[in-house]
This record gives sequence, C-alpha cells and structure tokens, in this order.
Amino acid sequence: MIVDLRIYTTLPNKLPEFVALYEAKAWPLQLKYLENCLGWYTTVEGALNTVVHMWGYADQGDRERRRTAMAADPAWGEYLAEAGARGLLVKMENRIIKPTGFFSAFQTKK
Repeated sequence: MIVDLRIYTTLPNKLPEFVALYEAKAWPLQLKYLENCLGWYTTVEGALNTVVHMWGYADQGDRERRRTAMAADPAWGEYLAEAGARGLLVKMENRIIKPTGFFSAFQTKK
C-alpha cells in the first residue's frame, strides 16, 4: 500500500470557503474515483489555513489509474476551474508515502 499525502494551504480567512467548495464539488468525485480516503483534516495549531488529506492505493499504478479516470470526468475539470477562479489556494503539496514494516504488522493484527 502507498499513501498520497496532500497538503493544501489557503489564503488567510479562505479555509472555510475552500472546504465548502471541496465538500460540494470535489469530495463526491474523489470518493467515486479514488475511494479510499484515510483522513481529511484542517489544522488547529501550527501552520494555519491548511488542509491535509490522505488517500490509500494498492500501488503507484492503482493511484495513476484512479487519478487519470477522475481527471477525465468533466465535473472534475469544472471543480478545478472554479477553485482556480476563486483564487483560494496559495500552495499545494503532495507526497507519496508508505507504511513502515512495524506499522503494517500492527495494522494487520487489529
């Protein structure tokens, strides 16, 4: 398994607007195509105006197939266009991470 860790930073005071837009337009599409959301959070302390979300995939090929299918959906393009037009985001980051051996073993015992 790999995890796509995504970190988005909004302009000050724009976090609620970004979250509302995402929930209305992007969340349904991402659940449809990506399916395995491991968490979706906003920061309370530290770097403010930040959203962190994580998506689990079997491997990089699985991630690429799912994200390619989502990108082909016209509704995804509409969401991206609206988010861009509103100018809510300052920065977007993503990292591909994988569980350590000891954590993977812990998860399977639960």
